Amino acid sequence: MKKIIDYITEETRKAFRAAGYDEKYAKVSISNRPDLCEYQCNGAMAAKKEYGMAPIKIAQDIVAAMQDSAVFEKAEAVMPGFINLTLSREFLACYLGEMAADPEHSVEKAETPQTIVVDYGGANVAKPLHVGHLRAAIIGESIKRMGRRLGHKVIGDVHLGDWGLQMGLIITELQERKPELPYFDPDFTGEYPAEAPFTISELEEIYPTASGKSKTDEAYKAKALQATYELQQGRRGYRALWDHIIRISVADLKKNYGRLDVHFDLWYGESDAQPYIPDMIRKMKEDGYAYEDQGALIVDVKEESDQKEVPPCMILKSDGASLYTTTDLATIVQRVQDYDPDEIIYVVDKRQEMHFIQTFRCAKKTGIAKDEMKLSFLGFGTMNGKDGKPFKTREGGVMRLENLIDDINREMFRKIVENRSVKDTDAEKTAEMVGLSALKYGDLSNQASKDYVFDVDRFTSFEGNTGPYILYTIVRIKSIMEKYRQEGGSADTGKILPASGDSEKNLMLQTARWNDALAGAFADKAPHRICAYIYELSNDFNSFYHDTRILSEENEEQRKSWISLLELVKEVLEDAIGVLGFSAPDRM
Repeated sequence: MKKIIDYITEETRKAFRAAGYDEKYAKVSISNRPDLCEYQCNGAMAAKKEYGMAPIKIAQDIVAAMQDSAVFEKAEAVMPGFINLTLSREFLACYLGEMAADPEHSVEKAETPQTIVVDYGGANVAKPLHVGHLRAAIIGESIKRMGRRLGHKVIGDVHLGDWGLQMGLIITELQERKPELPYFDPDFTGEYPAEAPFTISELEEIYPTASGKSKTDEAYKAKALQATYELQQGRRGYRALWDHIIRISVADLKKNYGRLDVHFDLWYGESDAQPYIPDMIRKMKEDGYAYEDQGALIVDVKEESDQKEVPPCMILKSDGASLYTTTDLATIVQRVQDYDPDEIIYVVDKRQEMHFIQTFRCAKKTGIAKDEMKLSFLGFGTMNGKDGKPFKTREGGVMRLENLIDDINREMFRKIVENRSVKDTDAEKTAEMVGLSALKYGDLSNQASKDYVFDVDRFTSFEGNTGPYILYTIVRIKSIMEKYRQEGGSADTGKILPASGDSEKNLMLQTARWNDALAGAFADKAPHRICAYIYELSNDFNSFYHDTRILSEENEEQRKSWISLLELVKEVLEDAIGVLGFSAPDRM
């Protein structure tokens, strides 16, 4: 089903042609002055030079050609040459009728679906998720869902940090605590235990202890570096320990990501890229891209147009160790071989921008990534506390993500119980659903690249631009629909009639723009645009609700029309929040 703006644009092109002007100027946009009109075309201004005429004269000619249009209720030429357009209420009602009958709610699937990999996890094994992992997870999940909703093949990869020094630190600390374990005996040839010699809680305590020791004890750090090297070289006992670490950590990570309703298709880590590194480096050398500088292997990636210095891309350190750049490049090799993607999107902290500039340029220069394959960096800002600094616990430490979720859920539970609108048996589950909306919407409603203040009180409010407000709107519509059925309302919804008032038409206009909002948000990788859309749609519904006696309307045809419109609004809102990664309860 076509976007409503495409219908409007086609009608405007027809008018340009009929008036004798090139249709290339017939671009239409949503009006930035909704008090004057609903859509606007500024093409007459752009056509001035080609036709040597005053823009207002061109605009008047085009408006004259629109007078018999079934799409427009009103078309006006306004100085100095704007064309203001107001849609026909009949046309709008007809469009919404088609939208209601469309299982896709008018969302057009991509004509040429793309294969897209979204790299949006980045958690380190053996460490708990903390608030710093929140933005990558929920922004990446929404990008993945948007792409899939539009018909693309989107693959989500957690890309775990599972191969660096933290592994050597854990092995070293564990050896100090339990030297008798067979993993540390180089002569051991038997089967290693099936059960790990630690729990997830012990593992999460071991790493920070080891990390702290390595900062003050050089001998300890050297031992950890050696353990890391031996692990990467395939030492049997260390690999067995590593398998335990991965298995226990991933199970815990899946549980905590699951609480966010964030799910990955691939649970690969840096370790999975290791087999691709030797051939990748050999080819870089053979092709003349990689060379040694002070013992390190580097590739120059600066360009003449650079406004700031872009350092060479280091592939191997002087001791032969690989770096993040090495594994990121090898991961691109792996993804190209496995999926041949049209695009790879990296959802990471914006402070890593230079790293990805270097990595992307190196991948393109060396032929790892084909010219036509897009490598996209979606850098996000910091989640800050009310003091404007990165969000911390009251004690000043980094807050665990599960604790943040618990805090949100407790606050939502308190508010829901106070409201007494949900039975006690349902309140806890409802609080989790509404809490997730508060957390995700509170983040996603901000432009990804911007820092924002995380405010529990504001995010959990049922008023204003919040997740709970959006859910409350959906629940209000569900309540109206339920009452309609209880009063004997027909299960067969009626035809959507032309709007009988301004608030109804505003609601219909906003509903009709869903496919355009979704396509635009995905094209710009901007979930905040979906949030802006549903906030406005919720406001329009609530204005209509307060202006209209829906269930007490005596004209049954009109009442059925309103019920049909409400059903469509509910479905669009539920479609949109599903894309954002949360859902609505039946009551709140």
